[in-house]
Amino acid sequence: MPVLTAALGGTVAAVATTAGALPALVGKRMSRATSDLMLGFAAGVMLSAAYFSLILPGIDRAQEQYGSVWIAAAMAAIGIALGAGFVALLNAKIPHEHFKSGPEGGADQATLARIWLFVFAITIHNLPEGLSIGVAFGVDQAKGLSVMTGISLQDIPEGLAVAVALTGLGYSKWKALLVTALTGAVEIVGAVIGAFAITLSAAVLPLGLTFAAGAMLFIISHEIVPETHRHGHQDRATVGFMIGLILMMFLDVTLG
Repeated sequence: MPVLTAALGGTVAAVATTAGALPALVGKRMSRATSDLMLGFAAGVMLSAAYFSLILPGIDRAQEQYGSVWIAAAMAAIGIALGAGFVALLNAKIPHEHFKSGPEGGADQATLARIWLFVFAITIHNLPEGLSIGVAFGVDQAKGLSVMTGISLQDIPEGLAVAVALTGLGYSKWKALLVTALTGAVEIVGAVIGAFAITLSAAVLPLGLTFAAGAMLFIISHEIVPETHRHGHQDRATVGFMIGLILMMFLDVTLG
């Protein structure tokens, strides 16, 4: 059943996020350069997954259903735009706080504890990843396994980065681990939503695939890439980006 397997896939990604935070419990610190390298890797994985695992299969499925490459391309364009717009709306309306650029979003930020602002920010980031896993499992098991593996690999350094950032802001190591685990759990929810939407109708599949891709592309451009270039480590970040992109492409071709 796609929903069940998607939930399991989301759980694997959530566990990977939590596992990445464990070194923070023993006082391991990540240099800024290493953090940017890992974030670049995450961006590469997400970009490769967006195209090889989501956009291209979405176009193929739409062309199979409607027999027209023009309709398939139009549906992909609409799906990508809707996915990016959805995350942009969350980013604008949900109170949250980025690690470097400070508070953004709604008007009630002052009433929220800072830790929840961070939780909301990371939730916005992780939800599209969960959606991608769920939609991919809605296509087939091999595609789901490929996306789950790639996302989980990049969730490990991401979890460490989040935990280290929180401990650096003065939160206890155990609270940082708990918050990181909760943000990872969002991927389970996203995976179930994505798989459930696909099971409702085969006609939804092309839009679902490209919607998830658009959401991921927004995160890459709006959040990850600017952060990796903020501190002068863009060369390392680019190396990480290329490694992540190539690795995810290899996994998709060989597993999917």
